[in-house]
Amino acid sequence: MSKKTILVLEDGSVYHGNSFGDEASGSGEVVFNTSMTGYQEILTDPSYAGQIVLLTYPLIGNYGTNEQDFESGKIQVRGLVVREECLEPNHYLKSKTIHTYLAENNIPGIYGVDTRAITRKLRSAGVMMGIITSDKTVEEALEELKHLPRYGEIDFVKQITTGASYRWQPDSAGSNPSFNIVALDCGLKYNILRILTKMNCAVTVVPCTMSAREILALEPDGILLSPGPGNPELLDYIVATVKELIGKKPIMGICLGNQLIAQAFGAKTFKLKFGHRGGNHPVKDLSDGRVHITAQNHGYAVAADTLKGGLEVSHINLNDGTVEGLRHKELPVFAIQYHSEASPGPLDNTYLFNRFLEMMEGK
Repeated sequence: MSKKTILVLEDGSVYHGNSFGDEASGSGEVVFNTSMTGYQEILTDPSYAGQIVLLTYPLIGNYGTNEQDFESGKIQVRGLVVREECLEPNHYLKSKTIHTYLAENNIPGIYGVDTRAITRKLRSAGVMMGIITSDKTVEEALEELKHLPRYGEIDFVKQITTGASYRWQPDSAGSNPSFNIVALDCGLKYNILRILTKMNCAVTVVPCTMSAREILALEPDGILLSPGPGNPELLDYIVATVKELIGKKPIMGICLGNQLIAQAFGAKTFKLKFGHRGGNHPVKDLSDGRVHITAQNHGYAVAADTLKGGLEVSHINLNDGTVEGLRHKELPVFAIQYHSEASPGPLDNTYLFNRFLEMMEGK
């Protein structure tokens, strides 16, 4: 029998359910994701560092977990909230149940709550701090939440970046790769690396603290600024690096990388009310009017009216009009706010990696 568990939000809302995974308490910013599949990729996405994730799809765990769909080396979320946990998953690649996977990684989960009600709460009030606990009273949980640092006050990028540079699967790009790419790890997802190596690129992953001089010493043909968690306004040290790299090599930014490029040119960012997280967000390419269905995971956006230095908006979100892509009018620099690598979500936007390769070819 699982223990009775509660999810407590900082506004005093309480949701009663049952525990799965680890029975320890977990706290963080509570956000929701609307993807219908891909919970393993969501759990291991570094951009969820410091967050409790609620999945709006009602049945989670029905295909278990496997050894292929990791997006990083560990579970990154602080907790998981679902309507119903599947106890008997069925899939030919299954190695573990989601309960076992969470428990082995000391991550708490809660099931049996009304995820629709919680989602409506977060949409109307905005994301907020919360705690999953099976051993604290509501009063004790609320007291703990009062003393927790705010999500936007913590530099999560430094917590999850690689500790040392490494070459991603050295043999996969062959003996004569087309391009050598340096990926600045601010919360890098493995599928970015998988896609680039399939395109015959050699990729070296480096820590977010590496200097521009050290990056350029690796003689890259192009530089990729990865996705990542948290408040971009706390990352002045990375912005300073990006400023030094601009104009030296072609640059592609994804998600947080989009915000870093914007800040390097003097633009501002702001926190979205409840963010964009899921695999079904419509984005319009302003160059040809085409609408793409995209995978997204971000809680901050670039303020379009602060763009300067030759940057212009290339894509917009059709749900709320926010910036979903940038390009420079003269320099080999472009970025997107959504996830061209998917995982989870549609793979419709992998063509953007081809655009990066063309930029390195000088086209």
